[in-house]
Amino acid sequence: MPPETLDCLWPDEAACAAWAQQLAALPGIADGVIELHGPLGAGKTTFVRHLLRALGITGRIKSPTYAVMEPYTLADGREAAHFDFYRFGDPREWVDAGFRDVFARPGLKIAEWPEKAAGLLPVPDLRLDIEPLDEAARRVRVQAATATGQALLAGLRAAAASPGTA
Repeated sequence: MPPETLDCLWPDEAACAAWAQQLAALPGIADGVIELHGPLGAGKTTFVRHLLRALGITGRIKSPTYAVMEPYTLADGREAAHFDFYRFGDPREWVDAGFRDVFARPGLKIAEWPEKAAGLLPVPDLRLDIEPLDEAARRVRVQAATATGQALLAGLRAAAASPGTA
């Protein structure tokens, strides 16, 4: 059975922020695994910043392009980790860096460029494919690959169908 999907349009960054707010409000997100796919400049890090803000991060949210991982503590005390594997040349770097242990702990994991750690990451709950349409608009395909992801996708569908939501 193919993964369940949801197609979204973010006409601007405000829509991205509203969508991240809806996702952050769903039960299960604080222990989810999210993969972000898309070309350079697609808005992957922008989405992560909006999601982490919606989850209560108040300080600076840095891109982990050079550090590879940026850890955060959510408002409820749970951990979150934002990964950017863009600079990985060999998936073994993932093992050498100790990321297997990070992914084994509870908490939110968000990975940009997950294909650079191919075969090492767990199955994501949600996979977002972000496609730039112009300077501001993005087409997003969300795939749910686990039971947690399916519950999150159902919550996103319900939020989108509710009057007064973005």
